[in-house]
Amino acid sequence: MATLQTRASARLMMTPAVVLLLLWMAVPLAMTLYFSMLRYNLLMPGMEEWAGFLNYRFFLTDPAFFAGLLNTLLLVGGVLAISVGGGILMALLLDQPFFGQGLVRLMVIAPFFVMPTVSALVWKNMLMHPVNGLFAWLARTFGLQPVDWFGQAPLFSIVMIVSWQWLPFATLILLTALQSLDSEQKEAAEMDGAGALSRFIYIVLPHMARAITVVVLIETIFLLSVFAEILVTTNGGPGVQTTTVTYLVYVQALLQFDVGGASAGGIVAVVLANIVAIFLVRLIGKNLD
Repeated sequence: MATLQTRASARLMMTPAVVLLLLWMAVPLAMTLYFSMLRYNLLMPGMEEWAGFLNYRFFLTDPAFFAGLLNTLLLVGGVLAISVGGGILMALLLDQPFFGQGLVRLMVIAPFFVMPTVSALVWKNMLMHPVNGLFAWLARTFGLQPVDWFGQAPLFSIVMIVSWQWLPFATLILLTALQSLDSEQKEAAEMDGAGALSRFIYIVLPHMARAITVVVLIETIFLLSVFAEILVTTNGGPGVQTTTVTYLVYVQALLQFDVGGASAGGIVAVVLANIVAIFLVRLIGKNLD
């Protein structure tokens, strides 16, 4: 009886927080759904009218949407490949004993705490600038023609900037998983004649599989909403070469003042993100089993 009363009291005390959380999530979503059904432009106040699913049709049939969807997938896939692959390599290197190991680990993790706008400005003006950037100086030093990164390879440039930010996160998670590996397993495999590559493929990599799936899930959720790096460096250009679904919603909302179309785009982005998240959660669940 006392246990039931304790549970009831606990649920009663949790109710205000749960209700507030639900309202905090449900009210903005409900308002976005409502506005997505309206023909609502801030440049034409007082002329709002019901449009039904017309905003969704316009958004999904916009040629920029398919370009944005492709760019989003390429951005997420490229960053995941670089951050996970580089994270495994960095974790293997940092797991080795050497002088100044703690300082090196701190420096490797530091980029993760830099604001996206700041890191984008640093890469744009100090590293990738075609005239005054570090890469241009290195190219001229070796007698090569400097590359206009944001003009000739804009999406690749965005991928490099975002990968630099997320590589420390992947390294930290994978290094933690690597350090939990029992050294006796590797020693036993080495005594049996297994080489370094065989030990990595059959012992180290399977042990890191769970950490890798967690890194992929968390990074994918955040990478689907990358925005600041694109705004600071390319503004979605040249053309639509770096326009993602998130940036397309921004263009419609704050540049074209089309609240109805932007709300429809936001709902589409939420649906796509949930589809990806559900797929990854199921994939991770199978891996954890």
